[in-house]
Amino acid sequence: MEKILQVKNIEKYYGNKSNLTKAIDNISFDVSKAEFVGIMGASGSGKTTLLNCISTIDKVTCGHIIIHGKDITTLKGNHLNKFRREELGFIFQDFNLLDTLTAYENIALALTIQRVSPKEIDRRVNEIARKLGIQEILRKYPYQVSGGQKQRIASCRAMITNPQLVLADEPTGALDSKAARQLLETFEYLNQKLDTTLLVVTHDAFTASYANRILFIKDGKIFNELIKGNDTRKQFFEKIIEVQTLLGGDLSDVI
Repeated sequence: MEKILQVKNIEKYYGNKSNLTKAIDNISFDVSKAEFVGIMGASGSGKTTLLNCISTIDKVTCGHIIIHGKDITTLKGNHLNKFRREELGFIFQDFNLLDTLTAYENIALALTIQRVSPKEIDRRVNEIARKLGIQEILRKYPYQVSGGQKQRIASCRAMITNPQLVLADEPTGALDSKAARQLLETFEYLNQKLDTTLLVVTHDAFTASYANRILFIKDGKIFNELIKGNDTRKQFFEKIIEVQTLLGGDLSDVI
């Protein structure tokens, strides 16, 4: 199976010599094409720092992150911006939609920046909107739609450039239970039907149960790994809870 993401012995330090904090402590793992991987851990465990490094928002102190054969730790300036724009998709907890643009325009923005032809933009926006079930709201503004619909617009925007890897940080955090379930079913569709490779940071066991594999982070290290295999989602959910229990005092922060 083709490896989309390779994380090799990365470390991340903050502060200076007199007050040094190690946020990531020698983490290594791979993600194959069309995998749906969840990252879980308590507040302060390093999971968001890890995602920030993979997403190129932050730089590792040492180690290497290779996405689709390219070592992103060596990229700078316009090369890094181009890679981020073309190879990565992002889904945020607070949607990050532009209120002055319609849903259609929010989704199309990345393609507009890439100077894709209007005809091709229209084809691709309508195609992904149809697949995610939001064609009827394309002409509406973010303030005119529900939270769940906003997140589906954000999912369309993340997918429109056909990225190698889609990264999501607490994507259900701002949603009610119904909208969260709809979004997770959208993720499931993207992963199973469109072979989208997903890496999702979450504190929520229900959200994590939709993934194929979970990495648990504790004190900047990989504490445990769970693979769904042939388990039902309910069985996988129960195993996730068991690992969270092993984390002891962190349980109240993780669930």
